Amino acid sequence: MKKLLAILLAIALLGCVAFADAVNPDDIPDTMTSEDGTYELAFVTDVGSLKDKSFNQGTYDGVKLYANANSLSYKYYKPANDSEATDDDRYDAMKAACDSGAKVVVAAGFMQGAALTKIAAEYPDVNFVFIDGWPLADEAGNVLTNVAPISFKEEQAGYFAGYAVVKEGYTKLGFSGGGGGTNAACCRYGYGYVQGANAAAAELGEQVEVRYSWQYGASFQASSELQTQISGWYENGTEIVFACGGPMFDSITAAASANDAAVIGVDVDQSFLSDTVVTSALKGICEATEWAVGKNYDGTWAEIGGIPQSLGVENNAVGLPVETWSLESFTVEDYQALFAQVLAGEVTIDNADMPEGTIADVEFSNVTVLYE
Repeated sequence: MKKLLAILLAIALLGCVAFADAVNPDDIPDTMTSEDGTYELAFVTDVGSLKDKSFNQGTYDGVKLYANANSLSYKYYKPANDSEATDDDRYDAMKAACDSGAKVVVAAGFMQGAALTKIAAEYPDVNFVFIDGWPLADEAGNVLTNVAPISFKEEQAGYFAGYAVVKEGYTKLGFSGGGGGTNAACCRYGYGYVQGANAAAAELGEQVEVRYSWQYGASFQASSELQTQISGWYENGTEIVFACGGPMFDSITAAASANDAAVIGVDVDQSFLSDTVVTSALKGICEATEWAVGKNYDGTWAEIGGIPQSLGVENNAVGLPVETWSLESFTVEDYQALFAQVLAGEVTIDNADMPEGTIADVEFSNVTVLYE
């Protein structure tokens, strides 16, 4: 009975992945001026813009929401040199935050690791939230307990997306990933996506094709080369592409618009950005950020400091946006049933790390993967 109640509760709360707060973070200013010139909460951006409608914005929304709810000052810091930012640039942004009075610094993205290792050792009294991160250690090998490493089970969100679109009737899929195959989160998204597509295809007795590429996504930026590649996919029969890489989304949706094709968004609900988006693979970046920052203030930081947190279905931290998707054949009830199976452990999703993002050695019964 307890297990059933847990499943039902998780389903009921799943909407929290996208709509956890009554306050709209877009209504909270991105910048503010504190009375004493110091800023208690700080955010250091990943590559790309602050308002990327994806990873950066979702993380900063969590900072703003917590600050707004608790009357705290806040500020964001963007490392110099944009997509060419170095570890020193990221460190300089973090140091500026610490020197401006930050008690908690939130850093988004796996590229922040080296800078965080250095700054956290220098500022032991400041707590750092490392989104998409892992435990860090100082030069002596001691775990930095003032860094909270927060990651997600993106393979679950990717699985839901791949399963849903195949059940919807798509048989020619694409995956375009950011980070050049070195970003663990994108790798998990892609691997889960193909697993979900394979499971749905097997249930339907169908054979599905997935074009799979890390080309033109190393810096996560939109580019004419990426748009040309994805346009070529659509022109050759691909029906829907998982746009897994922040600003890359713009190139992929442009290609989809020109070819009357479809897109799957990533990290946050991106249906508001393009009519081509039929659903998005979500992870609760905003909610996780709020939760982790709150640990600094409620006396429970020790529960996460230096301790890896991998958030998934059991935390309502991954899912699909049932309120806004345009899926028709795959219903909310179908999705709830699948979510409950994953939560109960009846459906297993492999999360093995794939070297450079390849899944070439994995055999799929009902999916043919075409690498580019």
